[in-house]
Amino acid sequence: MAFDIDRYTGEAFDLLQQLIAIPSFSREEKACSDFLASMLHSYGMDVCREGCNIFAVAPDYVPGRQTILLNAHIDTVRPVVSWTRDPFAPVVEGDRLYGLGSNDCGGGLVSLLQAFRIFASGELPGRYNLVWLASAEEEVSGKDGIERVLPRLPHIDTAIVGEPTDMQPAIAERGLMVLDLVAHGKSGHAARDEGINAIYAILDDINWIRSYRFKAVSELLGETRMQVTQITAGTQHNVVPDVCRAVVDVRTNEFYTNEKVFAFVREHCRSEVKARSFRLNSSQIDPHHPLIERCKTLGLTPFGSPTLSDQALMPFPSFKLGPGSSARSHSADEYICRSEIRRAIEIYTELLQ
Repeated sequence: MAFDIDRYTGEAFDLLQQLIAIPSFSREEKACSDFLASMLHSYGMDVCREGCNIFAVAPDYVPGRQTILLNAHIDTVRPVVSWTRDPFAPVVEGDRLYGLGSNDCGGGLVSLLQAFRIFASGELPGRYNLVWLASAEEEVSGKDGIERVLPRLPHIDTAIVGEPTDMQPAIAERGLMVLDLVAHGKSGHAARDEGINAIYAILDDINWIRSYRFKAVSELLGETRMQVTQITAGTQHNVVPDVCRAVVDVRTNEFYTNEKVFAFVREHCRSEVKARSFRLNSSQIDPHHPLIERCKTLGLTPFGSPTLSDQALMPFPSFKLGPGSSARSHSADEYICRSEIRRAIEIYTELLQ
C-alpha cells in the first residue's frame, strides 16, 4: 500500500509551525510537551510520557524482532540577539519555514513522526519494531532528558537520531567534556609590583592547551581538540589578581575517553583541573551495520559529526540522519525547507522498509 507523501509532508509542516510558536527552552519544555502529546492523541496514537519526554511504540510490536528508536528533541537554545524576525512567529517564505528550532531539531522531529505513523498505520510494510521518542533537555544534556526516559523503553537495537545532517548519515560524533582550571597567586597593589599574578600563573597551561595535539587521529572525526573558551580573574584594575579561572571545551574522538583526556591534562597542568562530567563520550556505529549499508544503497554518504547529540547517552548503536543543515543550528533566522522535510520522509520510509 502506497502512502500519500503530500499529505504527510503537509501535516509535518503544519505541526512544526505550531511547535515553533511555543517556547521550549531546555528545562522549560512542559507547554510544548503538553501540546505535542495532545496532537499525538488526535492522530490516534497511544502516547507515553516521562517528565517532558514523549514516546510511542508502534502497535505491531513483535517480541524478538529488531527494534529501532526514532529520536529527536523538542527543546531549543535561546535565540541570539541578531535575529531579524520574531523567533516564535513561524513565517513561510517560498520553500522556507523560519523560526527557532525549525532546523534544530523540529524538522527531524516531525519527519520521523510521519515515518513512524506511516508504518504504525500499516500503509507500508515494516520489518522492524518502531519506537518514536521526542526527548527533552538535549541542548544541555540534562538529567531529565533522554537518560530519564530510556529505562521505560523496550529493548532498543539501533537508533536513528533526527539531527540536521542534510540527510547524510553521521556514523560517528565527537564527545564533550568541560574542564575548569583554577590558578592561584597572591594579591597585591599593582602600582607596587607586589603579589603573584594568577593570570600569569595560568598562561603556561593555556599555552600548552592551545598547542598540544593528541596523536590518535580519527578517519571520521579528526583530532581530539581542546579550546579555552572562558577566562575570569581580578576584582579591579589596581589589584593583582590572586585567582584566575579558565574553562576548557574538550571534543574527543573515538580513541580517547573523557577520563583518559582528563588524567592527561591534569598531569600536564600546574593549575587545579576539575571535570564537570565524564558522561558525554564519543559515539559511533559500525560502518557496515545493515542500516548504514542501506543508506549507501540509497546514495547517502556516511561522515563524522563534530557536534554532540543525545547519542552520547545511548547505550546502543546509533547514527544521526535528519533534514536541514547543522550550520543553521543555533544561528539567527534559523529555517527549514518544506522540500527537506518531504525528502526526509521519503528517505526514512525507504530506509525502514
